Amino acid sequence: MSQTPKPQLLPSIAEEAHCGTHLQPLQLFCDDDQTTVCSKCVQAPEHKQHAVYGIQEAAEYYRKLLQETLVILREKLEVVKSLLADEQERVVMLQKLSHLGRKNKSKLKANAVWVQKYLRSLQKNITELEKKWGEPAGALLQRSESLLLQNLKPAQITDLSSSLVIRMDKALLRLQRHVTLDPDTAHPSLVLSEDLRSMGFGAIPQRLCYTPGRLDFSASVLGAGSFSSGMHYWEVSVGQAMQWQLGICDCTERKNNVPQASGDKYLLMGSMMGAEYTFWVFPPLRKVSLRKQMYNVGVFVDCGCGQVSFYNVTEQSLIYSFFDLTFRGTVKPIFSLCIPIGDMNLDSLTVCLPQMHS
Repeated sequence: MSQTPKPQLLPSIAEEAHCGTHLQPLQLFCDDDQTTVCSKCVQAPEHKQHAVYGIQEAAEYYRKLLQETLVILREKLEVVKSLLADEQERVVMLQKLSHLGRKNKSKLKANAVWVQKYLRSLQKNITELEKKWGEPAGALLQRSESLLLQNLKPAQITDLSSSLVIRMDKALLRLQRHVTLDPDTAHPSLVLSEDLRSMGFGAIPQRLCYTPGRLDFSASVLGAGSFSSGMHYWEVSVGQAMQWQLGICDCTERKNNVPQASGDKYLLMGSMMGAEYTFWVFPPLRKVSLRKQMYNVGVFVDCGCGQVSFYNVTEQSLIYSFFDLTFRGTVKPIFSLCIPIGDMNLDSLTVCLPQMHS
């Protein structure tokens, strides 16, 4: 086809239908009028200057268009499923904190209901498109306003997701702890601030006294406090650090100051690769998708339920959660930077002071 038909669907016709005026088979398609016509219709003045195609050619074009739309909708469906899972997870957390967040819990439940409704609508549209895609040429070129309006437009995933972003609940801030760094566990390459809230690299490794808890396997330091029960939350400013790790360490799992293969740490990791940041969780190692760079990270631990969650404080959204973990003893916050090779590494991390709340 020298020109492609306009992305619209056509009025209802029957397969092998005949023209009511000329009694000829409707084997052509007028793109301007969005209707099927016969060979005599195209000679009439009202169609003479119009773009006309064979019905099979037009049907093939729309079949291709519907196939492309199906791909877009299926991608959109996966994003909505992920958003729904996030909303449901937030509801579960706020149910635990119901006395602290009843208002926001109602908003989250309403969001989850809306997303479920939207999800059902998407699934219905996909089913209709799949059915229409396999129809014969004549039946394929039928008008369907709902499919036209809902599906022949780019999927606005970012608009959908941004409408579901809920401001960080005050309940978490009420759980925020005053976390400081434990100098007795700091790697020799690290220099801690006087207030024990910031960490960075010194010009040369320090000669430090041996302590049983010192971490000598990576540029890491533990938090000074430990948790064995209850719910706890803290925030860390990662700023422009190129490589970092945050999370919790199950202290009873550390043997001879060497980390176990898995199970003793639950981490969120950020790494600058080329011109882009990538984010990972461990264990097991898996990539997580974030729409924007983040500068502050929130860490939530529920010792009783065995849950560790990471939040993008910058965007006020959930990043990832571990569930049903078994802590064998006390857990401590852990903070890590990448040990520099060659040039000086200017990366630093800072534990944020608890925010004031009413």
